Amino acid sequence: MDRRIVEKLSLLDGVNVDEKGDLALLTGFRTGGCAVTVSPENREAFLSAVGCLRETGAEYFVLGNGTNVLAMDEGYDGAVLLTKRALSDISSDGRLIRAGAGASLADVCRKACYEGLSGMEFAYGIPGSVGGAVFMNAGAYGGEMKDILVEAEYLDEEGNIVTIPASELGLSYRSSIFQQHRRWLILSAVFRLEKGDSKVIAETMRETMSRRIEKQPLDYPSCGSTFKRPQGNYASKLIDDCGLRGFTVGGAQVSEKHCGFVINRGGATTADILALIEEVRKKVKEMTGYELECEIEFLR
Repeated sequence: MDRRIVEKLSLLDGVNVDEKGDLALLTGFRTGGCAVTVSPENREAFLSAVGCLRETGAEYFVLGNGTNVLAMDEGYDGAVLLTKRALSDISSDGRLIRAGAGASLADVCRKACYEGLSGMEFAYGIPGSVGGAVFMNAGAYGGEMKDILVEAEYLDEEGNIVTIPASELGLSYRSSIFQQHRRWLILSAVFRLEKGDSKVIAETMRETMSRRIEKQPLDYPSCGSTFKRPQGNYASKLIDDCGLRGFTVGGAQVSEKHCGFVINRGGATTADILALIEEVRKKVKEMTGYELECEIEFLR
């Protein structure tokens, strides 16, 4: 990345810059090289950093919890803009919860529980941020973001802050309008929940987490479900039926616990993970006719 751009970013109030940010520490598989990481301390600093990057024409990638992102071994020749500190506010007003894009879903779920608001329990244990969850229309155990999302706030390509109702976000299975408009940066989201009993909500959250621990390989780095669910079937079943349970390339492996997960068994490179994904897609296509589509976002 151009040194002059790094210097401009470093001069902005409330913006912290690391010229050798380790992407392996910021992404789900714990692989990847280095990049200039930009960590604004608040919303104003975040907007300033975006403005600087756009004004200079620099490449950039906005990263929340990074749990669904695979970084390349060679790193990223641009700025990785982190939302965790800048956009992490969570507030409640009656049955509505407003959360910044950088807030973790787990924290939002805990806030809802504390306020006695039900409807978000399905999301407890999804390791991503609010921004990533809206971007992907994340879901689990019969619930999705579209079920509870009222509106989202984003920064458009012209620098305008826009509020858009959920009905206009094109929310469908692991998809939203933000995937077609990558220059729109999610700033916050509002969720509508229902009044409930905090004790019952907390118990449901505990049960949801227990199911995850029982069925998913959470003791290894991964990006969660590697493939989207193909119409009329399940990726994990197709992969298992093709005899790929435990299939390994280098340090990457199809989880023996849950075939829908590719995991880093230890020492995996991004190249290992990509080679494994490609081989799984190839074998499943050859043996079943199904085309598996990745659910992962790639930082490259």
